[in-house]
Amino acid sequence: MDISIVFEQVDFTYSPGTPFEVPVLKGIDLEIPEGEVTAIIGHTGSGKSTLIQHLNVLLKPTKGKLIIDGREITAESKDKNLKALRKKIGVVFQFPETQLFEETVLKDVMFGPQNFGVSKEEAEKIAREMLTLVGIDEELFERSPFDLSGGQMRRVAIAGVLALQPEVLILDEPTAGLDPLGQITMLEMFMQLQKEHHLSLILVTHQMDDVAKYADNVVVLEKGQIVKQGSPSEVFSDPKWLREKQLGLPQTLAFFELLDQKIPENIMLKIKQSPLTVEELTETLIEINHQQKGREVSRNE
Repeated sequence: MDISIVFEQVDFTYSPGTPFEVPVLKGIDLEIPEGEVTAIIGHTGSGKSTLIQHLNVLLKPTKGKLIIDGREITAESKDKNLKALRKKIGVVFQFPETQLFEETVLKDVMFGPQNFGVSKEEAEKIAREMLTLVGIDEELFERSPFDLSGGQMRRVAIAGVLALQPEVLILDEPTAGLDPLGQITMLEMFMQLQKEHHLSLILVTHQMDDVAKYADNVVVLEKGQIVKQGSPSEVFSDPKWLREKQLGLPQTLAFFELLDQKIPENIMLKIKQSPLTVEELTETLIEINHQQKGREVSRNE
């Protein structure tokens, strides 16, 4: 199910050629790795939302080109020729539950496949599978989506995106408004889907802990330009730079910085890499503990 996505010198300007024109993206060169998790980060106004609207072809480049699954998209591309691409790329927007509108849960999830020409019978089969996949009990299928809890409504909306069986899944702040347990549950569900179906998953988030834990690749946007990209360990290697870009640090890295001020320098120099996840931090603390004990033994001898 791999699908390639490449930006080549993409610029995007709202209302070009008018007194109200606003340049948003500038010279974007980017290749989204297939079958991996790519996080897109940057403070508010950096161009993240505009970038992902290019990914599902809601926007087209003002200059440059976007290549999706071998199809070139430029300012001159006709909308009627892009419908097939939109089916391949699903977007879960912030608060996706606000997009629900049908009279029953089942009909809402069936709507997307039917809109793309799938028969009613096949659409119902897909909808039932996706609703079960996101944890909605069958007894709720004939209920109005507006009678459900907020968390259930969000899962129904996500099932509607998954029902199109996309090859690329874009998550735009998918855990916004959820409690901590709900955030973990939701992201773990997406990551399981990504692994099982080998999806290319694009995560837009302000949560650096989620980036550190789940992403294979990270793209940092600032004022419509890519200012850094690489693995989480590469992007988070310079805490000072991150703060300058108003991005903050994963909690484990912030804790490790404090620890660095307390532990002897000769021990910290032996730490190969700053920990980005709880698991890595645990291993680092065990290593530091062993080294400190070793120093104490040497001193006593």
